[in-house]
Amino acid sequence: MKKKWGFLLTLAVITLVMTGGLAFSATNVVKIGVIYPLTGGAAAEGRELRAGAELALEIANNVNPNIAMSMAKRGGIKSLGNAKIELIFKDHEGNPTLGADLAKKLILDDKVVGILGSYHSAVTKTVSAVCEQYGIPMINDSSTSPALTERGFKWFWRTTPHDVTFTKDLFEFLKGITEGKAKGVKAVPKAELTNLASACEKTEWGSHVSQLIESFAKEYGFSVKKSILYAAKSTDLSSEIGSLKAVRPDAMLFASYASDAILMMKTLKAQKAQPKIVWGQNAGFEAPEFKTTLGDDIVGVLTRTVFLPKVATVKKVSGQINEFYKKKTGRDFSGASARAFTGVQTWVEVLEKAGSTKPADIQKAANAIHIPGDQLIVPWAGIKFNTSGNDLGQNALGSGMIGQYQKDKDGNINLEIVYPFDVATANLIYPFKGF
Repeated sequence: MKKKWGFLLTLAVITLVMTGGLAFSATNVVKIGVIYPLTGGAAAEGRELRAGAELALEIANNVNPNIAMSMAKRGGIKSLGNAKIELIFKDHEGNPTLGADLAKKLILDDKVVGILGSYHSAVTKTVSAVCEQYGIPMINDSSTSPALTERGFKWFWRTTPHDVTFTKDLFEFLKGITEGKAKGVKAVPKAELTNLASACEKTEWGSHVSQLIESFAKEYGFSVKKSILYAAKSTDLSSEIGSLKAVRPDAMLFASYASDAILMMKTLKAQKAQPKIVWGQNAGFEAPEFKTTLGDDIVGVLTRTVFLPKVATVKKVSGQINEFYKKKTGRDFSGASARAFTGVQTWVEVLEKAGSTKPADIQKAANAIHIPGDQLIVPWAGIKFNTSGNDLGQNALGSGMIGQYQKDKDGNINLEIVYPFDVATANLIYPFKGF
């Protein structure tokens, strides 16, 4: 008799599953693969990315009525029966081949509905090619090589501005200094800022930044006296810094990850370099270890970014979410963690709009999505992807900022907004005071 009832119970369960009676429990989780550099030379940035993504996941999956963000009020994907999102993290170690292999495993074995990542532009290039091959959506939150949205891919969308925007900001900033627009600094004769030198790591990202610096320098009437590409995993950058110093540049410009950015600054100090401006293209120049390792030596250093804690003074939601992040991590959002948070948020809103996990429905929703700027922690006008032209899948509403490391009255080193000039939060330190 017991065997009979056991058989009938098993049969009933199978019937419920087949007829959809247990479909809610089986399908109430939406899996998204997240491919970041969690070890290796960019592990510091990887930790920031993961922390930002995990905070967005926590807010999206729960009801937080006091947060001024639609994602925080639903408790999951409402259009999918309040389905919860699961992020499956994978470590690409900065290796494009490994990134592609991980993407295949996430798609074929983990059955993810889409991918987020992958920070390194070279890895994003291979991961997105896999997604394109399998017809699986990929949202890129943190890679800035312009070439990524110039390939005509139909399954790739990028939320962050790319290096054309960021590098143009640099030259608008330099131009503004010569025009007296920088807060607290009188107009600097252009002859005192004309000569530039750059050193960029030589993967997909750094190589493109180097080319853009050359291009914009010509457009804006500046002169790049020396341009170097180096290996990000270098253990000695003495010859590279020596080459830059030899041309006596007014400004030194860098595209570096965390370990090489720190080494670069230590080498600049050892060789007593004295440029008027030191600027970094985000990445390592904004990693937490950059400040904790170098301390006072970074006062006056500039970095491009998409988020600074001072944004919270003009954007309520930025302040709210930043406080959550500080409670969890003990530090403010960085550009990396803020972009990862925004990447997950974009996935949430796309899925909400799609009301489906079918790739074609997600694709349609991504192409039609418009997230207003007041919903974002980053100071952008919003998120709306280009659906035609040469920059396919690029967010058309993003923008950049430039921050400068400065000491406050209590001796703490923080990033102050110095560009755009109309929202500057402190006087620009110019020239760089050296070491």
